[in-house]
Amino acid sequence: MTRGSASRVAKAEEIALAIDIGGTTIKAAALDRSGGVYGEVTVPTHDRLRGPLDGVRLVLRELQRQLAEAGRDAHRVGIASPGLVDTPAGTVAYAANLGWRDLALTDVIAAEFDLPATLLHDARAGAVAERAVLLGAGETADSLVFVPIGTGVSAAILDGGRFVAGGSGGAGEFGHIVVVPGGEPCPCGLAGCVEIYASAASILRRYRERGGNAEGTEQIVARLATDTRAAEVWTDAIDALARGLAAVSALLDPAMIVIGGGLGQAGDALLDPLRARARTLLPWKPFPPLRASVTGARAGLVGAGVAAWRDDAPDATFVRTAVTNLARSAAARGRQAS
Repeated sequence: MTRGSASRVAKAEEIALAIDIGGTTIKAAALDRSGGVYGEVTVPTHDRLRGPLDGVRLVLRELQRQLAEAGRDAHRVGIASPGLVDTPAGTVAYAANLGWRDLALTDVIAAEFDLPATLLHDARAGAVAERAVLLGAGETADSLVFVPIGTGVSAAILDGGRFVAGGSGGAGEFGHIVVVPGGEPCPCGLAGCVEIYASAASILRRYRERGGNAEGTEQIVARLATDTRAAEVWTDAIDALARGLAAVSALLDPAMIVIGGGLGQAGDALLDPLRARARTLLPWKPFPPLRASVTGARAGLVGAGVAAWRDDAPDATFVRTAVTNLARSAAARGRQAS
């Protein structure tokens, strides 16, 4: 065996620890370059006994434990984080929901776990996974806006095949575009932001404030035809998203807008009225094609896995396989729980 082929075999066997830090949970998985899953763990982002950074440490230690049981080692880490993220420096300049400011996250991981780490904004991590699948299917994906909707709302902007990060790395804070002047107050300090009406957490909160009883937005969607409270908060969410996306389309003229995150799985109940409303707000130009993410709610996690390999990233096969394997694992856990 030549030195080059030995190197390729060794790289093929490497394991990356992928971490997706959300406002509600921190998801993590140990992935090989083929998309195989060697371990998974999810913990609450906020816990009364620890903060989010300790949560990151916890999932890393747990994945290392699972790998050790399988006789494997971790080789690198990829992290998707919300907030103002400086990828080259590996720092989170500010993340309001996490209480982080000027956190050198990759340095912390390197010092404590002796692993090289790559940090991406969570929306950009999701877009990395989404773009890989689109390109693998032969589609053009050089101009798109990826909007993950979960606990919060953000965006990743691809133009000419490159991410638009902005002067401070903070481009893509779509959730904090004001679309309802004088509207409900947002934790960011403004009022009437997209996020305060259209995030999954906000939809659920606003439904409960009106006397509704639901555990998640999927239950609200299921009641749209029979529950006026559900229909009201859903209409408000659609309107907020449409106003924000109309502004994005007018400013950036993307070739495609992709809705991701958990709410993106609502399908036509979300996309049809959102598309129709956005078109009325942008009558002077065609609204770009609007579609649901093909990588679903795991886009950020898998995108973090892609980022872990840096310039030698795996391809669309890795993304599709990892998404499929993670979905099967989740389904198996669901069957065991029931």
